[in-house]
Amino acid sequence: MNESLTTYLSFYAALVAIVRPAIVGVILLGLWAALRRTKMDADAQKTTWFAVAIPLAGWLTAIWIVAASGALQARAGAVPLLPIALVLPIMIGLFALMRSERIAAAIDLASPGWLIGLQVYRVLGINFVILWGLGGAIPPVFALPAGLGDVLVGALALPVAFYAASGAAGGYVAGIAWNILGIVDLVQAVSLGFLSSPGPLHLMALDNPNLLATSYPTVMTPTFAVPLSIILHTLSIWQLHRQARQSTRPKLTLTS
Repeated sequence: MNESLTTYLSFYAALVAIVRPAIVGVILLGLWAALRRTKMDADAQKTTWFAVAIPLAGWLTAIWIVAASGALQARAGAVPLLPIALVLPIMIGLFALMRSERIAAAIDLASPGWLIGLQVYRVLGINFVILWGLGGAIPPVFALPAGLGDVLVGALALPVAFYAASGAAGGYVAGIAWNILGIVDLVQAVSLGFLSSPGPLHLMALDNPNLLATSYPTVMTPTFAVPLSIILHTLSIWQLHRQARQSTRPKLTLTS
């Protein structure tokens, strides 16, 4: 590993150590603000907030420890653990969140721009492009589509968030379209990651396998940022749909 790459990875590890907890913090601040707008009593608001905060912080801590240990590193002939780390949080998180009436109540009263604007952090996907540029540390067949796709989604996050929150007629469509774009980007990035990394699906970049994508600190992207983003995208679509349905619901009026 050349000196430039080593220096950059040290810098990126320090950046991740700041950004990932910050993302969790912003999510929890937004959730608290939304819960405060509901008709729930103070105890219910606190209980609901902690019911999200503790698992979310615990997930970040656990996956950080596992990722730093090297247990998620892709190896030829080894059983890949990364797919479990990717899929399990999505299944558990969405099942728990979308079945909660309290979370639904908070979602209904939160700004539709909240869950969209959060994902401005996706611009950090430029990391893959930088790694490719540092002597081809990551194969271009993965780095360019995954990195540039993430940058595009992240760059559009704030404009779409403001548009969706403005109440403009096209805000709903823009929000849905952005969420679909974000999910498609993640699916193609994950697919290319598996196809270019050592393992049973390694069919691309055979002469330059995608090792750094499953090494710490880069592996924090597919094991934390990607599942978190899919959860946020799904919740955002759910929120937009619920709010649009409520806004078109006929209101009862009293007649004398």
